[in-house]
Amino acid sequence: MSFDKEAKTWDQNPEKAERARVFAKEILHFIKPNNEMTAMEFGSGTGLLSEQLKDYFHSISLLDTSEGMIEVLKEKIIEKKLSNFYPYQIDLTQDTFDQKDFDVIYMSMTLHHIPDLDNVIKIFHSKIKRDGYLCVADLEKEDGTFHSSSDYDGHLGFDRHALEDLLYQHGFKAIYYAQPYTITKANDDTTKEYPLFLMIAQKMN
Repeated sequence: MSFDKEAKTWDQNPEKAERARVFAKEILHFIKPNNEMTAMEFGSGTGLLSEQLKDYFHSISLLDTSEGMIEVLKEKIIEKKLSNFYPYQIDLTQDTFDQKDFDVIYMSMTLHHIPDLDNVIKIFHSKIKRDGYLCVADLEKEDGTFHSSSDYDGHLGFDRHALEDLLYQHGFKAIYYAQPYTITKANDDTTKEYPLFLMIAQKMN
């Protein structure tokens, strides 16, 4: 999938906007952020999830590797006067990003694209305040049919307990889990449902 090519029409898909709304509602219900807290969205795309959370954080840093996504996001920031949004075209797993002490880091449908989970979770741990939150919205373990591209080399969703264990190994404790959304996709002549989860973990040390 070329995210640069898809950026211009990304927000036109009502399913993506609804998904962002559902996950934002879950995050807000559990964390109850105040306007003094800072957040980072990892793999922000055009910022759909952060748009739903914009009134609840003092500042939001939005990181994405896609130039096209960040360009659309920058246009949106100007158009909608999103004065507390700070966009960065950056690969957090490779590039230097000095900001830290975030109260919350969240992401939606991003983690399964990251090959080295140990590395990225270590980076999250270094960026979050003690007792801060890591929110992962992503695919439940699936059979490999979600991504139709033959060159897809990411993860086939996540097993809850395996992800909890991995987070625990890197200083996080999972404290909330839900399956608030399901994607229905057509595969050949059939349709298939792919449940999505939200896991919220807290930094322990």
